[in-house]
Amino acid sequence: MSLPSLTLQRLDGSDFPLDALQGQVILVVNVASRCGFTPQYQGLEALHRQFGPTGLVILGFPCDQFGHQEPGDAEEIARFCSVDYPVSFPLMAKCEVNGEQAHPFYRWLKQQKPGLLGSEAIKWNFTKFLIDREGRVVDRAAPQTKPEELTDKIRALLPA
Repeated sequence: MSLPSLTLQRLDGSDFPLDALQGQVILVVNVASRCGFTPQYQGLEALHRQFGPTGLVILGFPCDQFGHQEPGDAEEIARFCSVDYPVSFPLMAKCEVNGEQAHPFYRWLKQQKPGLLGSEAIKWNFTKFLIDREGRVVDRAAPQTKPEELTDKIRALLPA
């Protein structure tokens, strides 16, 4: 199944149509600023800088559903991601990834690639979904999987 035709909302409130990412490799991550995995922002930025020019797009989705580790509003998150852990990949509006209010994109991701034992629920911050150039979810990585551990999988999906 290919990428859904949805329009996401960036952290700054502007529209970000998923259709614009057709033909690119996408890494989707639910992020948080006060999590033990927050230093992964550095690894995500490194992947963005290394593979962005050849077709990788990283989408960060701030989420406060796990231990209240992303309590800030959009302005606070933007400051954190420009000062504490500077990133240049797109950050989407803060959202929920589980439950009745889960973002439709996350509902789709979880249906496409359930976790362990078929569970669709996201277990914690920094769960990663890798989408190939045809819009298929090809991998789901646990929060403890460091971004750099996905390098070979990403490289294999990009054009030669």
